[in-house]
Amino acid sequence: MDDTAIIELYFARSESAIQETMQKYGAYCMQVARNILRSEEDAEECVTDTWMKAWDAIPPQRPQFLKLFLAKITRNLSINRYKEQRRQKRGGGEAEAVLDELAEVVPAAGGVEDTVTAKELHGLIDAFVRELPERDGNLFIRRYFYTEPVTEIAKRYNLTQTNVSVILNRTRGKLKEYLQKAGYEV
Repeated sequence: MDDTAIIELYFARSESAIQETMQKYGAYCMQVARNILRSEEDAEECVTDTWMKAWDAIPPQRPQFLKLFLAKITRNLSINRYKEQRRQKRGGGEAEAVLDELAEVVPAAGGVEDTVTAKELHGLIDAFVRELPERDGNLFIRRYFYTEPVTEIAKRYNLTQTNVSVILNRTRGKLKEYLQKAGYEV
């Protein structure tokens, strides 16, 4: 079933919308959650929560790209779960590594204008990624949106881990310069 038909099922409040969504995007959303949480059980819970969030959000929202809409929900739920687990027990993981890498580049939160700033920052980062060469943009998105380990990215693009790390480091440097030129203190 195509995405438009699935979205229409949501608007009709048909429970088959969730079934169709699970069938088409279940494995994809599981991979997004697994990359962040590294736990099958936690990933399953986040994906189940994704279907409920999608049900609550559609309508009124009408996502242009259902796959990305679901990925964003899954990613946010997974990151929130990861943060909660980190509060409860200290330990390393891929999500922590990704957040540490970006902490050098993205301005820290803490002001009253954070909501507006976050939207502006999102737009700037989006524009920055679109200006990158295709491969570099894909590496950046795989690492910092999907939180894929460098080893998996290297295999996917037939590169060495060192090469991927260097490209990501240079891209973060370019992002830092880009954001500084836009007036953000990094």
